[in-house]
Amino acid sequence: MPRARRSHPAALTLAAAAFVLVARPGSVAAQARFTVTDVISPAFPYSLVSAARADRIAWIEYERGMRNVYTAVAPEYEPLRLTSFLEDDGVDLQDLQMSDDGEVVTFIRGHTPNRDGWVANPTSDPRGAERAVWAMSTRGGNPWRIVEARSYALSPDGRWVTYAAGGQIYRAPVNSGLSAGAEAGAPFFTAYGRNGGPVWSPVGDRVAYVSDREDHSFIGVYDARSPAITYLAPSVDHDTSPAWSPDGKRIAFLRRPGDPFGLRADRGDANPATLPAGLLQSRFRGGHLLEIWVADAASGEGVRLWHSAPGEEGGFADIRSIEWRGDHIVFEAEPGNWRHWYSISVDDPKPEPVELTPGDGFVMQRAFSADGRTLYYSSNHSDIDRRDLWRVPVAGGRQQKLTDGDGIETYPVVLASGDEVALLYADARQPQSVAVVPASGGRARVITTLPPGFPLSAHVVPENVTLTAEDGVEFNSQLFLPPDLRPGERRPALIFIHGGSRRQMLLGYHHRHFYHMAYAMNQYWASQGYIVMSVNYRSGIGYGKEFRESPGRGRDGNTEYRDILAAGLYLHGRDDVDPSRVGLWGLSYGGILTAQGLARNSDLFAAGVDLAGVHLWGDSVDPSTISYQSSSISEIEKWKSPVLLIHGDDDRNVEFSQTVGLVQLLRAHDVDHELIVFPDDVHDSLLHHRWIEAFEASDDFLRRKLLNRKVATDR
Repeated sequence: MPRARRSHPAALTLAAAAFVLVARPGSVAAQARFTVTDVISPAFPYSLVSAARADRIAWIEYERGMRNVYTAVAPEYEPLRLTSFLEDDGVDLQDLQMSDDGEVVTFIRGHTPNRDGWVANPTSDPRGAERAVWAMSTRGGNPWRIVEARSYALSPDGRWVTYAAGGQIYRAPVNSGLSAGAEAGAPFFTAYGRNGGPVWSPVGDRVAYVSDREDHSFIGVYDARSPAITYLAPSVDHDTSPAWSPDGKRIAFLRRPGDPFGLRADRGDANPATLPAGLLQSRFRGGHLLEIWVADAASGEGVRLWHSAPGEEGGFADIRSIEWRGDHIVFEAEPGNWRHWYSISVDDPKPEPVELTPGDGFVMQRAFSADGRTLYYSSNHSDIDRRDLWRVPVAGGRQQKLTDGDGIETYPVVLASGDEVALLYADARQPQSVAVVPASGGRARVITTLPPGFPLSAHVVPENVTLTAEDGVEFNSQLFLPPDLRPGERRPALIFIHGGSRRQMLLGYHHRHFYHMAYAMNQYWASQGYIVMSVNYRSGIGYGKEFRESPGRGRDGNTEYRDILAAGLYLHGRDDVDPSRVGLWGLSYGGILTAQGLARNSDLFAAGVDLAGVHLWGDSVDPSTISYQSSSISEIEKWKSPVLLIHGDDDRNVEFSQTVGLVQLLRAHDVDHELIVFPDDVHDSLLHHRWIEAFEASDDFLRRKLLNRKVATDR
């Protein structure tokens, strides 16, 4: 596993558990205490976008539950709030888009529907909730509702939005919104199949889409000027991911084998990817599981540009989407241990993928220059537990690192002039903020501000700690030491466990909202006197495919718990930790592993906070099954430590029945537990005041169960 390439203290192992890292409080002000409200009060920016033909950016901010759209223009980049949604009402804002000229922004208001089509309504508003597309002029004024839709695509000129509903493609005008509850009328066009994924041509005169025909699918092109529909090189295969050429004359798309004889995975039958290799190779075009095709958008005539190796099921055969940039097709793939970006020349008669982002590290987010010839990306190539901004020619060539220092730079967007790149910036003390950096490289300039009273200087700088689990797997963690820790003291300790499990906590504020708050809470608990460790256990991202795909994880053995156990043993071995006061907390997968720790090792973990965790893998309570043995409830007889459970009952990620069942078992075994249920709320609450309630309740619980407990006298 690669090491951080910036100056970090020596890696720690269980054998060197007595080694103590020294926190850097930064100033005398770092000794000050602060509240939960103080530390999670900054606005959290996300969904950053830029205009294609104007030096304008826009983004959404979550500020104490209020979600609003902001914009700024070069060169001053003075933030301007466009919308005035000034209540903590739980109405989500997502999918911000901007017209090419930067004059119009569109966005979705309302959370993603659950499997029953129910839009989250966490305030229990008797009028219900909806998910709809809204629009706003970047010059100011009032926003307006366009149409109800789950997802949409804004036309380049900002005049129309397209969206799928009931298997057909619809179009709605941006400048004459429909009233709440109104229907959009007839489809934009009517076509056989289940149609979706509309993609506008570069000038907005045509729409490409995917027409799903169950055992195969086509790429269709609708031209409203004719009107006419053209199917691109129709075949017996599944065609997806249409990508327009910059001149709008051609479309590239992905092609995979169709479903033979109607056998479909969603009916419990065999899927082509799981058929015997011999049958697959003999019956499906020499065994290619993925091809990239290019077709004329007017005539539909197409040719195969490239294909994956025969029989290859992962790596290049697992490409999910493509983009046409300049004269190259660009995509993300993982043929080795790292997820990188590649390009294929459209004009090469025998093209092969060119790796654009080589090295030990993976690419998170990307953007392209206006001409499509330069890829900008955020990755951990230079620092495994942070992110830097890089650029590289799409045709291939030398990578250039654009940012330096200890920042976390994510979600780049390139300004139309090409002179600057906007991005989201954070570090160990600075919460996520909007920033700009020269396209040639340099220091990021933050353009958003922090609220008065934010305890910037009171933050501690976490340090990387590398540990080894009992089976030899190495994993990274971040250690937060209290700023007032004195030699000879023994403090309570907390382990934070991220969710996912496809996540990675960083040496600074995170780019996802819950983990941004979790990092802030780890800072808060360090300020309260806890020694805090945030564990990046196996099956998480950031350390390569081998680490992410470690065997025996989850319901197949829960081997990732070995990393939590190793972290607990490490803390127990530190001279500054009271071994009788070590606790756990986490959301989702973090809740899973919190429950695992309390059930399996109440001797090590004295208390825990389990937010929306899974406690039974699968649906079997047969003690002989691996899934049951991998579940926390299989060890319920050993569970002695108190737990605080927090869960919303409209959770779309973890069934609420997971908490229902666990509570019954805790009652039956007389385990000390406390419970907070948020009616009508989702996996991670949509209401800021509920986060305050949850975190303050967690703080109170841990204070009673850990912080104020009598200090152990024996080692």
